[in-house]
Amino acid sequence: MRPLTLDRQGILAAHELIRPHIRRTPVVSVEGKDLDAGDFQLTLKLELLQHAGAFKARGAFANLTLREVPRAGVVAASGGNHGVAVAFAARRLGIPAKIFVPRISSPAKIERIRGDGADLVVGGDSYADALVASEEWAKRSEALPVHAFDQEETILGQGTLGLELESQAPEVETLLVAVGGGGLLSGVAAWYGRRVRLIGVEPEAAPTLTRALQAGRPVDAEVGSIAADSLAPRRIGERNFPILRENVAQVVLLTDDEIRAAQRKLWERLRLVVEPGGAAAFAALLAGKVRPRPGERVGVVISGGNTTAVDFGR
Repeated sequence: MRPLTLDRQGILAAHELIRPHIRRTPVVSVEGKDLDAGDFQLTLKLELLQHAGAFKARGAFANLTLREVPRAGVVAASGGNHGVAVAFAARRLGIPAKIFVPRISSPAKIERIRGDGADLVVGGDSYADALVASEEWAKRSEALPVHAFDQEETILGQGTLGLELESQAPEVETLLVAVGGGGLLSGVAAWYGRRVRLIGVEPEAAPTLTRALQAGRPVDAEVGSIAADSLAPRRIGERNFPILRENVAQVVLLTDDEIRAAQRKLWERLRLVVEPGGAAAFAALLAGKVRPRPGERVGVVISGGNTTAVDFGR
C-alpha cells in the first residue's frame, strides 16, 4: 500500500485498515467537581481498555498493515507499552516479533510481552538503550523496525484516537494528552489541528517537548519520573515535533507526587487502575496546572492500564 499523508485523510484511511483489529474504546462523562478538579465538564477517553492496555495498539497495527513486513518479522524498542502492543499485534497477524525493553520496564508489561510470544530482551537503563539495541538487531536480522513514536505509520495509527473521540464527544473544546516521544499527541494534533485547544502534559523529570520547544528543535532532555517506562524517551520525535509545534497550545509539567495523586483519585472515585503515564493528563487538572473556565468541556485521554498496582502508596 502506498504511504499515507500525515493529515485527516491519511488518518481516515489508516482507520479503515486497522479498524478490524482495534477496539473503539468508550468515553465517560463526569463533572470535574466529582473528581475534585473544578467546575467544568470532563470527558475521559478510556484508552486503557484498548487491546494491549494502551493506545499503542493503534500504531502497532498501522505499522504491520501499512508496511511490507519481511520474513524476519518486526523488531521494536519500548519502555513497555509499545512493546506490549507490537507483541500483541504480531501474534494476531502471525508475524515474528523481537522486543527490547530497559530494566525499568514494569513487571506487568514484561509479563504481557512474554505472554504474547515475542522474543523479549531486557537490558539497559532507559528506553534509549533499548532503542540502540533494537537498531543493531534490525541491521543484523533485516527485521522491520517499528518505532514507538517517530514513524509516519505510528502517528497515523495514534491519530485514529482523535478521529474516534471527535465522533464520541464533538463538544470537547480542550483536550489534554500525555507526552513521551509525542506519537499520540502528534497523531491527535494531525486529526484536530487547531479546532480544539490541545495541551501536552509531561513529567518534570522527562520534559521532552518542553526542551524541544525551548530549543526550537528536538534535543536531549532529562530521563526520569515514576512514568519513565512510558513517558521518558531521551527526546521528542523528529517527525512529531513540527506537528506539535504548529498545533499544541500549551505544555504542562508535573511532579511525581502530582501524578501519584491523580492515580489515587482515579481509583478512589472511578475505580480505574491506571499506570502513572496514563494518569498524567488528568493530573494536570487535579493539580490546578490547567484551570478550565466554568462549564468548559474538557477531554482527557486515559491510556495505560498495564500495572498490577491498586495500593498507590497509602
